[in-house]
Amino acid sequence: MASETTTLTALEPQTLREWITEHEDLVVIDVRSAAEFETMHIRGSYNVPLPLLSEHADALAERLGQRVVLVCQSGVRAEQARQRLGSSGIGTALVLTGGVPGFAAAGGDVVRGAQRWDLERQVRMVAGSLVVVGLIAGKFVSPKLRVLAGAIGTGLTFSAATNTCAMGQALSKMPWNKVADEPSAETAINRIPAAA
Repeated sequence: MASETTTLTALEPQTLREWITEHEDLVVIDVRSAAEFETMHIRGSYNVPLPLLSEHADALAERLGQRVVLVCQSGVRAEQARQRLGSSGIGTALVLTGGVPGFAAAGGDVVRGAQRWDLERQVRMVAGSLVVVGLIAGKFVSPKLRVLAGAIGTGLTFSAATNTCAMGQALSKMPWNKVADEPSAETAINRIPAAA
């Protein structure tokens, strides 16, 4: 009987809490936007937003050791980052189960700043609102306006199939999602100590 090997890709919040105190070589990378990071982040984590990480994964991989944990709001963006770092030679990165909110709920040490809606919640609000507007306008203005609801549904289906979110990328550029200290690739990567 052949043995099957399983690669661990997820890390529970309680385990991360233990690792933070036990492992000096641990690097926690938060791949959410700078505004989301400012709202709440794991103490000691580094903010490298997913678009920067995706574009500069090779340079980031050069600085990282073997104990890397990626975090976001729910795990979706962190998983994308894990796959991208994997293609750059970091095959041991883990994704925090439940994201930053899950870590905070498990009693983890987080830093809280100015409160704002996370990007995923903003996407749900905009998408839901556009569907409702499309249906109401289709009923009372013109049936052709129901196409708006169909377009949003198609976009959400494409988003799920490709594990991307164009609406999230667009919303991340809105003024309320900007902070004064939006990291550049160089500053985001250089904040992370180089692996020994």
